Amino acid sequence: MTEQQDSQPSMTPYQAIGGEAAIRRLVEAFYPLVQANPLIGPLFPAHIEPVMEKQILFLTQFFGGPPLYSDQYGHPMMRARHLPFEITPQRAEAWLGCMKQAMEQTGINPELQKFMLERLNGPAHHFINTNA
Repeated sequence: MTEQQDSQPSMTPYQAIGGEAAIRRLVEAFYPLVQANPLIGPLFPAHIEPVMEKQILFLTQFFGGPPLYSDQYGHPMMRARHLPFEITPQRAEAWLGCMKQAMEQTGINPELQKFMLERLNGPAHHFINTNA
C-alpha cells in the first residue's frame, strides 16, 4: 500500500451499502418480514411507519453514517427501550433472520451482509430479557 492509501479512512458499512437510500430500502424490506413473523410481529404496532423511521435513523448511525438517531432522540439506550417487551432468544434470532432476508432481498453484498449481521447479533442478544 502507498502512504496515501494508508492515510485514507476506510469505507463504513453505511457507505459500502449505498448510504441513506440503501438503509431505507433495507428497512422497507425488513418490516413486512417482521410483521409477518409470528414470533415477533405481535410486538410491533400496526402503524409501523414511525418505527421504520426510527430504525432508519438508528441503522444509519449504527453502521457509520451521520448520528441521526442521537441528534433527534439522544443516546439510543436500546436495551432500556426494549425492556417493556418480552425478548426471548428465539425472538432475537427471528429478528436477525428477518434482517438477513431483507439484506438478501435488497442485494447487499454477501460479505457485507455477514459483517452487518455479526454486528447486529450483539445488540439483538443483549436485548434478551426473558427465556419464557
